[in-house]
Amino acid sequence: MTHAPAPRTLVIATRASRLALWQARHVQARLQALYPGCRVDLLEMTTRGDQILDRTLSKVGGKGLFVKELETALLDGRADLAVHSLKDVPVDLTAPFALSAILERADACDALVSNTVASLDELAPGAVVGTSSLRREAQLRARHPHLVVKPLRGNLDTRLAKLDRGDYAAIVLAAAGLRRLGLAERIRAVLPVEISLPAAGQGALGIETLADRAELRAWLAPLACARTTACALAERAVSRALGGSCQVPLAAYAVLRDGRLRLQALVAEPDGSRVLRAQAEGAPEAAEALGADAARDLLGQGADAILARLSESAAS
Repeated sequence: MTHAPAPRTLVIATRASRLALWQARHVQARLQALYPGCRVDLLEMTTRGDQILDRTLSKVGGKGLFVKELETALLDGRADLAVHSLKDVPVDLTAPFALSAILERADACDALVSNTVASLDELAPGAVVGTSSLRREAQLRARHPHLVVKPLRGNLDTRLAKLDRGDYAAIVLAAAGLRRLGLAERIRAVLPVEISLPAAGQGALGIETLADRAELRAWLAPLACARTTACALAERAVSRALGGSCQVPLAAYAVLRDGRLRLQALVAEPDGSRVLRAQAEGAPEAAEALGADAARDLLGQGADAILARLSESAAS
């Protein structure tokens, strides 16, 4: 059996934010360790998602804004692969692009960051909490209707600066990003999944390539984590079946224990007035079917009405 020769040069397309660069450099180091003779360079780019900061993602096109420019670099040959936070990768990714590797997941949970309190329960009525996602907002409003939830855009450092100058009493961010940038001390509390169910793929890194780059997918294969991939496939299947986007307060989180994949999924009204939950369990080989099962359960509970209303609102 013959093997393709090791790569001689690879270029990684990445957003230019500090967190995105950490992620790209992490993959760069892994590839250089695998292929010592390979030169791995970074192509830093600014995406529309980074540029539009005065509106929520749900109103300007969703998380796909963070990947389009990177995909252009793949198409025109300036880059071989793009590294993303998996939760930012659209679930309807189609040819000529492919999600070629999903790396081992870090902490998938959301984290509370505050300079005044160590718990959401400590916040006084009317306290302002910042978040960038409808998913977090809906779950916050459901459990803490006395709080005021306001949009929070910008990269991680910008969000922390807004908290520090007093714009918010607390903010909710992904724990993984804070830990990756050495900011774990800013975390006052990690929110259990029962309180804030994560987004599909949260905490994992995804590597995108052109679908026809078979040799590249072979080179990336050693980076892939089978455990995380199974969980992420189930979670992303929920989103795909429900037309998941930034316009939908949707969460999905799976764990693999004792050979069984256990999936939790959620769809909510943005104001938190109604939260629908579903679970599915089965073999990891059936990950995508489990995601579809959980989505059908949510639709049977009335998620279709919520999704239709949100779709109409986004179109108007």
